[in-house]
Amino acid sequence: MIAFVDSHSHLADPAFDPDRDSVITAARAAGATGIVCIGESLAAAQGARSLAAAHPDLCAWTAGVHPHDAAQFHPPRDLPALRACLDEGASAVGECGLDYHYDTAEPTVQRAAFEAQLALAAECGASVVVHTRDAAADTAALVREAASAGVRGVLHCFTGPADLAVTALEVGWYVSFSGIITFRRWDDDALLRLPPDDRLLVESDAPYLSPVPHRGHRNEPAWVVHTIQKLADARGTTPQAVAAATAANAHRLFALAPRAPG
Repeated sequence: MIAFVDSHSHLADPAFDPDRDSVITAARAAGATGIVCIGESLAAAQGARSLAAAHPDLCAWTAGVHPHDAAQFHPPRDLPALRACLDEGASAVGECGLDYHYDTAEPTVQRAAFEAQLALAAECGASVVVHTRDAAADTAALVREAASAGVRGVLHCFTGPADLAVTALEVGWYVSFSGIITFRRWDDDALLRLPPDDRLLVESDAPYLSPVPHRGHRNEPAWVVHTIQKLADARGTTPQAVAAATAANAHRLFALAPRAPG
């Protein structure tokens, strides 16, 4: 068993309603010492908050508005609510960002919502969890701007392009990899070697993106071990080294308390 931190999991998702406690027990048994429960909406943030309250030795939580919901983002209402979440113990703003792959909101609307959340993070001294897809240039520009205001963050579930990772790393941000890197079609191990040890994170993104050998099943935090193994193989090191480095980085970015395996 290796001790690891799942830096991005949607444990409050209804997909876990039938057996959430069993999923958490399995994560502990696999070596999870921390799980960052993502609030991709204000409603999800409250579920994540409840999980963190029920499992304070394991779970942290975040609060943000996903780019898919950017059209419904209303700053006078949502920014005070997000600020309250940070005051109540949320570890980061997010999941927020840009997604031009799906036509859920106009790019200008997405950028406005993302910029508002980055500004809130700057005001509150909070980290940011960023979703980006088919929006590399705009994401890079906003990451640079946020970093200049002192904001730290992570590009979560990263699959490229490499130059966006380089931009994030140059300004002190982190890059996180999910089970996608274990898929048969994955062919960019060079990208997995790009982040230095102190800027690397690992995640499940559960209930999505189950790694091999669990493709086709609902994902779980326990299965992060397969993503860790793939990273270790690509980087020419051991799973223990990857797990230790990514756990230390998650503790630093999300201000997690030190924890031992359950």
